[in-house]
Amino acid sequence: MQQPLSDLIDHARYPIHRAGPARDALIERIRDDLARDGCAVVKSFLTEEGIAALTQEADRVSDKGHRSFSRTNAYFTQDDPSLPENDPRRQFFDRSNAFVAADNFAPEGPLRQVHDSAGFDGFIQECLQETAFYRYADPLADVIVNVAEEGNGFPWHFDTNNFTVTLAIQNAEEGGAFEYAPHIRRGDENFEEVSRVLDGTSERVKTLHLEPGDLQLFRGRYSLHRVAPLVGARPRYVAIFSYVGEPDMVGAPERTEQLYGRTLPIHHERAGQRADAYID
Repeated sequence: MQQPLSDLIDHARYPIHRAGPARDALIERIRDDLARDGCAVVKSFLTEEGIAALTQEADRVSDKGHRSFSRTNAYFTQDDPSLPENDPRRQFFDRSNAFVAADNFAPEGPLRQVHDSAGFDGFIQECLQETAFYRYADPLADVIVNVAEEGNGFPWHFDTNNFTVTLAIQNAEEGGAFEYAPHIRRGDENFEEVSRVLDGTSERVKTLHLEPGDLQLFRGRYSLHRVAPLVGARPRYVAIFSYVGEPDMVGAPERTEQLYGRTLPIHHERAGQRADAYID
């Protein structure tokens, strides 16, 4: 049975669906945070009932997550022996994670209800100040849940999508901090600073501890980031809503296969159609 939206989002505190001073002030604060370091957090965006509902839904589908164990670089590309050994494209790290694809979440379920709620997309667009703004058209990846268990972590990487919106649902017992180096990509790859992040000498890395119910806006295609390893039996659940700057965009076949263990015909039909020239 569909749950009332008022039970999921704390509209009393965050009236994103209604024009007014409270909404305007929230958007201004988020814009300032994004301008400063590409990351903004709306604390306790979900109600306690909302956290419980999304946790229950994630529990029900967590076994459908594609679990993968590999060694990857920050760009999800293959090793290139023609590059120097210390090039960041040749630095590989263990990766273990699971993603529950978007087609596992029913339209009437709480996750889709939040995503489809009145004003949600418009609020995100105004915060990001993007005139070209579209939901990710990928049927496996427009809204997903990341499941991470003890020992797992997601090493340093850049996102494929220009903008990522995440919703913390459940934390592990320990660990799982979000670490990021803001705005490393500013027109070029900035390999020198990427190398400093990877070897632990960069002063640009920030650490963020998200709590269940927190909404995060992040420019992950431009800021290198990772999730620290987890401790304890309780899995970490994070919902990911993806937005892009071009219509009809989907993931590259190779990246989609890595993340979800499968592809659909649409991924091959639209391969190679990205407008930007960044690696991945």
